[in-house]
Amino acid sequence: MNETLNVIAKRYSCRDFKNDMPSDEILRAIAEAAIQAPSGMNRQAWRVIVVKDKDLIQDMESEGMAYLAGMEDKSSYNRIMERGGRLFYGAPCMIVVPIDPAQYAPALIDCGILCQNITLAATSLGIASIMCGFAGLAFASGTRAAEFTKRLGFPDGYAFGCSVLLGYANTEKPPHVPDHDKITFIES
Repeated sequence: MNETLNVIAKRYSCRDFKNDMPSDEILRAIAEAAIQAPSGMNRQAWRVIVVKDKDLIQDMESEGMAYLAGMEDKSSYNRIMERGGRLFYGAPCMIVVPIDPAQYAPALIDCGILCQNITLAATSLGIASIMCGFAGLAFASGTRAAEFTKRLGFPDGYAFGCSVLLGYANTEKPPHVPDHDKITFIES
């Protein structure tokens, strides 16, 4: 296998991070890989915000946990509590990707592609990662959404798209086992 396929094969979702912050050089390389992602009609209806502010990350996590705790269906809250009660698994860094909601469907697809670039670049550089939609819970209740939008420096009118947590793994695990039954070839 070539280097790219090896990185894809070894990427996994880390849920146990050390407190150690990756270097700015590494974070910049990951951010550069992110903005090299393709986007429909090259609209690039996203931004890449590298968050190293631990207080901001903690505030977003607290708001997200409060939102989950207040939901009638407690299944997501209970699952997070079973995993240690931390939405962000102790990650010291997060990349938040806001999108232009005026272009919601294509922007959301492009956001996913961009986040995949982030996770693969991180893996190739020895950085653990996990794509984390839970960061969006900080914006869900509306009580602090404007505050977080401002603190993160979202462009006017942009909304949360997705995020990726980054750091060094406390414990590593193997990637998921691919289900080869999901592949179909159609031939003439």
